[in-house]
Amino acid sequence: MNVLEEIVAHKREEVRAQRDGRPLADVRAACRHLPPVRDFAAALRPAPGVRVCLIAEVKRASPSRGVLNATLDPVAQARAYAGAGAAALSVLTDRKYFHGCLDDLVAVRAAVERPVLRKEFIVDEYQLWEARAAGADAVLLIVAALPRAALHDLFHAAGEAGLGTLVEAHSAAELDDALALGAPVIGVNNRDLATLTVSLVPCLELLPRVPRDRVAVAESGLHTAADVAQAVAAGAHAVLVGEALVRATDVAAKVRELTLAETSS
Repeated sequence: MNVLEEIVAHKREEVRAQRDGRPLADVRAACRHLPPVRDFAAALRPAPGVRVCLIAEVKRASPSRGVLNATLDPVAQARAYAGAGAAALSVLTDRKYFHGCLDDLVAVRAAVERPVLRKEFIVDEYQLWEARAAGADAVLLIVAALPRAALHDLFHAAGEAGLGTLVEAHSAAELDDALALGAPVIGVNNRDLATLTVSLVPCLELLPRVPRDRVAVAESGLHTAADVAQAVAAGAHAVLVGEALVRATDVAAKVRELTLAETSS
């Protein structure tokens, strides 16, 4: 069993336990009177004069790197991101592997006026409504984690829940599946989730294949302005960055660096 398979197996057990504690009907009922979501896709289209948009991630740990920032305050971090110019926020809600939780998302959503992505291993419709009830504006769907039929069903169920999506691929075949959905926001993850190895090659090879009417996002392995510039040259409208930001001693300066603000004319 590789790393992704282990995580997905655990996630299915976790969702079963959550359903036992709070039925889907109750979660859906909690969503009935929520305000509309913020437009995730629109936030990731660079405005004139802006080279790239940043999805800034709130996370304490990762399976590949261990604890990144044990004292991280999600609200303070999110406010720093938004204040420095991040276009959207991503919040890790997985507890076992990333030391996150849905309460982090609830707190971040209340603190910033930016679209918020629930970064999670989504394997069941229950998690979509759970995300909506917590205030998420969008959710991550990982092609590698889902059979094709399940990916299709969850993509359309997310739309029914009012959520935007970031559909993530790592290979050419996965990108074809993401494009076939008609997903408006396509991510290319530079991390192989089976082995956790990272290389910029996936985004450099695959982003040029994303049609320009879609929003193209480069994910993982982006630590410097030079990394981001390579992704932008390949066609990225936005980049999703976590580790480099939560480890940064000057968060605002790192946001400016990763949005290429300091090199823009």
